Amino acid sequence: MTDQQDSRGELAPVLVVIPTYNERDNLGPIIKRLHAALPEVHALVVDDDSPDGTGQLADELAAADPRVHVLHRTEKAGLGVAYIAGFQWALERDYQVVVEMDADGQHSPEDLGRMLDALTRADLVIGSRYVPGGQVVNWPKSRLFLSWGANLFAKIALGARVNDMTGGFRAFRRATLEGLKLHNVASQGYCFQIDLGWRTIEAGFRVVEVPITFTERERGSSKMSGDVIREALIRVTKWGVRRRLTQLGLLRRR
Repeated sequence: MTDQQDSRGELAPVLVVIPTYNERDNLGPIIKRLHAALPEVHALVVDDDSPDGTGQLADELAAADPRVHVLHRTEKAGLGVAYIAGFQWALERDYQVVVEMDADGQHSPEDLGRMLDALTRADLVIGSRYVPGGQVVNWPKSRLFLSWGANLFAKIALGARVNDMTGGFRAFRRATLEGLKLHNVASQGYCFQIDLGWRTIEAGFRVVEVPITFTERERGSSKMSGDVIREALIRVTKWGVRRRLTQLGLLRRR
């Protein structure tokens, strides 16, 4: 056991929350990779009633492996709602670290060990595409430009010293989630990640970025839409204006 692994002792057990909607082809391989990289972690599949049978496959995986758990939801309510449900499930149990990870293979489970190592000196670790050592593989230039632009806009509007505010590969300490007002988070998609990151920063928690390799999905289709982009633009602009008015003393800090 390395010194880093030993220092992780207080940060166990770990739960990886994996939201799914029509990810049947991806779910089995990603959980296999997760447990090959970190055999001790647990996974919670939060399935939004996928019509392709993802939920049924998740049940089969859970029946065969006590490290796999399933939370069935009755409708497709969005990424943010699924993650909040997963966080609440974890907080009702003894998990000390809760991780966000996509089911589609874009987040490499092999990077999670370094993120957990960094969590020994942070309250939230973001797997970042946009710090030295981070990279994006096989994305079209248009999608990369959109992501880079969204992160730059959020960074400037919010004054946040985080390069990948939209990144969805994250590790939270239990105390961090307990210190956030999760009950009134209504954001989705890109905006959900910015929302939670900004709440964490505003609450005074320590945020660290760790470089990761982000790879475009090989199977299935992206859930990105124009509505998700518009939501992020509107909400981040609103938060940025509120921040500036607060700095000028024209608005009381909440």
